[in-house]
Amino acid sequence: MARLFTALEIPAAAGFHLSLLKGGLPGARWIDPANYHVTLRFIGDIDHRTADEVAAALDRIYRPPFEISLRGLHCFASGRVPHSLAVKVEPTDQLIELQAEHERIIQRLGLPAEGRRYIPHVTLARFKGTTSTDVARWLSEHGDFVGPRFPVDRFVLYSSRASVGGGPYLVEEAYPLAA
Repeated sequence: MARLFTALEIPAAAGFHLSLLKGGLPGARWIDPANYHVTLRFIGDIDHRTADEVAAALDRIYRPPFEISLRGLHCFASGRVPHSLAVKVEPTDQLIELQAEHERIIQRLGLPAEGRRYIPHVTLARFKGTTSTDVARWLSEHGDFVGPRFPVDRFVLYSSRASVGGGPYLVEEAYPLAA
């Protein structure tokens, strides 16, 4: 079995900029900057034959390179319990169309549709025992975050181990965007 997802990589300079946000939030498990990414489509645990089909289908995507911007912070929660902290990614038409194409490809291969609305983001931390009050305080101190803008010239197929989250991730395939 392979646990797969597609994503955009975060360049090292942008990752460093994001890493400066680390700290000051009790119960936060901060993601290593080497594992920062923008998920396009979580695929999940699939057999190796289906993984090969996914990899081959993704190779047929032809889209031009584009840029993305990081601006603002967001807390994801289950009900009133915060579970992760993320940097928002401005949802450009190019990004949304690329993600939608990934979704269509995965569904055509017979895998289930993603049940959640797509919200582009970079996860910075996952929480265990972090209170809503702690998160609200931290966001009030850092909420006006404006990150770098950077070019996107490829997307990748990552694999990960079944774990609590946050990596390590391995690039299985890289797919350049066509000029």
